[in-house]
Amino acid sequence: MEIRFYKDPQTDLPHIYEHGVTEDEVNEILLGRGEDLPAKQASHMKLGQTRAGRYLQIIYVPDEEPGSVFVITAYELQTKAKAAFRRRQRRKSR
Repeated sequence: MEIRFYKDPQTDLPHIYEHGVTEDEVNEILLGRGEDLPAKQASHMKLGQTRAGRYLQIIYVPDEEPGSVFVITAYELQTKAKAAFRRRQRRKSR
């Protein structure tokens, strides 16, 4: 899968860096297990856990080219959202 990232116009670096998220973590979540949900205006939201244990939420849109996505942002899930995600994952495994 080809993954492109939104770049901050002031720094020319991927926007995810502002949230302390790496490109490798985004790749891991997008290619791994988790929840992939529809979001606003044709975007998608993928939630998952990295091998290092971080819970992330990634906002992306599918590219026109099959098998390619454009990542808008990614950030670590906070307390309530993380608890809700973990609860849903436990229910799935039953």
